[in-house]
Amino acid sequence: MANFNVNMAGPLDSFKGPWGPNAAGPGGAGSPGTPKVGAPDGRNTDFADAVKGIGQYISKVDGLQQSSDTSIKDLLSGKNEDITSVVSAVAKADMSFKLLVGVRNKLIEAYKTTMNMPL
Repeated sequence: MANFNVNMAGPLDSFKGPWGPNAAGPGGAGSPGTPKVGAPDGRNTDFADAVKGIGQYISKVDGLQQSSDTSIKDLLSGKNEDITSVVSAVAKADMSFKLLVGVRNKLIEAYKTTMNMPL
């Protein structure tokens, strides 16, 4: 039986937004419990800018989905006979989509929590 090593790096692996390892708050740099959103070079970014930056990752996930669809069509039409590359493309597209949905759900949860805070 063959041993396949598939690189599952997705488009969101390089995302270094305010939730990365250098983010402030528990487990991150800065004072404990004080969340700060900012770029590594010290300039401030607000929440809206962080959400807008996700748009580029959405287009990358869409590109992976289209690439996956193309590889499936090529396999079915006989243009491509390598099923391993097709399975790999489908797995990458699936994992990146699941990660994107998870990020979306966390953003919605954070928005709802913020809106329910008393003034």
